[in-house]
Amino acid sequence: MIDLQNTILEMIAKGESLADTINRLCLEVERIVPDAICSVLRVDSQGCLHSLAAPSLPAEYSALIDGLPIGPNVGSCGTAAWLGEEVAVQDVATDPRWHDYKHLVLPLGLKACWSSPVFGAHDRPIATFAFYYREKRGPLPIEREMVDRCVHLCAIALDRHRRVLEHERRAYTDALTGLANRAAFNIALPDLDCTSPGAWALCLVDLDNLKVVNDTFGHQAGDILLKEVGDRIAAAAAPDKVFRIGGDEFAIVVRSSAALRDIDRTVEAYLEALVPTADCDGKIVGPRATIGLAVLSDGDRTAERVRQNADFALYHAKETRRGGYVRYWPGIGTRMTRRLTAIREVDAALREGRIEPFYQPIILFETGEIVGLEALCRMRIGNTVVPASSFHDATTDASVAAALTRQIVSQVARDVRIWLDMGIPFQHVGINVSSVDFHNGSIYSVLAENFERERVPLKHVILEVTESVYMDDDAGVVRQSMAALREKGLKIALDDFGTGYASLTHLMSVPVDIIKIDKSFVDSIVDKGPSAAIIEGIVGIAGRLGIRVVAEGIEERSQVRQLMGLGCGLGQGYLYSRAVDAGEAGEMMLKFAQGLGPAKARLKGG
Repeated sequence: MIDLQNTILEMIAKGESLADTINRLCLEVERIVPDAICSVLRVDSQGCLHSLAAPSLPAEYSALIDGLPIGPNVGSCGTAAWLGEEVAVQDVATDPRWHDYKHLVLPLGLKACWSSPVFGAHDRPIATFAFYYREKRGPLPIEREMVDRCVHLCAIALDRHRRVLEHERRAYTDALTGLANRAAFNIALPDLDCTSPGAWALCLVDLDNLKVVNDTFGHQAGDILLKEVGDRIAAAAAPDKVFRIGGDEFAIVVRSSAALRDIDRTVEAYLEALVPTADCDGKIVGPRATIGLAVLSDGDRTAERVRQNADFALYHAKETRRGGYVRYWPGIGTRMTRRLTAIREVDAALREGRIEPFYQPIILFETGEIVGLEALCRMRIGNTVVPASSFHDATTDASVAAALTRQIVSQVARDVRIWLDMGIPFQHVGINVSSVDFHNGSIYSVLAENFERERVPLKHVILEVTESVYMDDDAGVVRQSMAALREKGLKIALDDFGTGYASLTHLMSVPVDIIKIDKSFVDSIVDKGPSAAIIEGIVGIAGRLGIRVVAEGIEERSQVRQLMGLGCGLGQGYLYSRAVDAGEAGEMMLKFAQGLGPAKARLKGG
């Protein structure tokens, strides 16, 4: 008995599986008591029996009693679990507790059964330990002593198994949403079969407005939103499994045939499930998510490759279809590689001081004088200067975009200080800002810090916001920030007007001081077609609202004449000057800046 006990305790200590441990226990007991056939049944939380170990009983018998509810007349084991006490049946054929089940064991030559309950926490039976006999009899004293120890060993093994399961549950379950977590995802992903294209798909779901909710309503509201989104996705995706793999990111492994049959419609259903508003701690929030989808395809040798493809699709969706979804296609990988390369190049240029502003003058048509400048980001690569359009992919990264703004603002402040010290009657410089600058709330502090350091008043600054940034502002963060900045005395220009499909009626609600008409309208103005009519309408409405208008991309004198005829008096473009470095911009203003008296000459094209 001591050897048996030590053997089983050693298996428990080494972390052997519950099934192997209890099976070994039964075999060792049967070796010591050859007249007995040992069986251990587990009792689940619903009160049903499941075979844990019965090495000498036919598998067919174990299968027949699996899931059987315990009760007062459910054989020896079901009754022992029901009563919480041992049940010794010396004649299965005549005992009423075996009436409905004797046909299962009598053909096996088994005539008696003695079962003892195994108790777990709260004194609830969690298993039974039974001896079957081939003759009509009850337990012997030595068998009672052995079973007492075996019941105790079973209780220890079951308790350890419960603790292991609870540890795993906590380790692989997200505490907030109750979904499987990233650790569970990392384990499940490599186990997916990649031999059959189309057998499964992966959706990565990114919650777009969690940061806004956290910043606006507090983290408690954000947590409620995450829980609600997790519940909705899990319900929409069932029976497929959902994981929460990051702060605001979920993953769905789509394996059910119904969902795969029309995967695009399936993903649309996920998005539709998020449409209704949610009550987040008394605040009404509309969840908004973007999804990247990748289906297992030919050539996807590993599940990790599919995950990477879904990542590519998600990044692309966030750039081009925020609030929608994108399905992976091979070209996305090339685009993302290009983006990552651009990020690395810009990051290196920032560290090495190769990012600087170039300046394009803004001209008063009537006199050809310079009334302001627009600062445009440029990167030096050797002796070559490249425009921001060449590394635009890098600006989709929030940290890169913020770093570029800080660098440009710092240098612009130094340049304006130099120009003022040169006696130039400097008016203003336009600085382009991105959506990131508004959402992280840092733009005013960046401006104030740098311009105060150089002793330059902020009245010389105009912040230029592209129309696309304003239009993609469902949460109103950009609009609110623009209004707050204007209250602090800063001027705001709406750049590239006309490219974001904004209605002219938006001008009544957009807090701006200047509108910059996009080059695409100026290019076709001489045809006196729709562009001329649109520009005339913009100029008229803006004038009545007290908003100044600047035309961009001017390249021909005929465009200037047409613009002046439509009431637009300011513009910029290659006709007058390309963007130039700070030194050349200073020299240009010494000759042509408004306020120097009669213009000594006129700029090219003036």
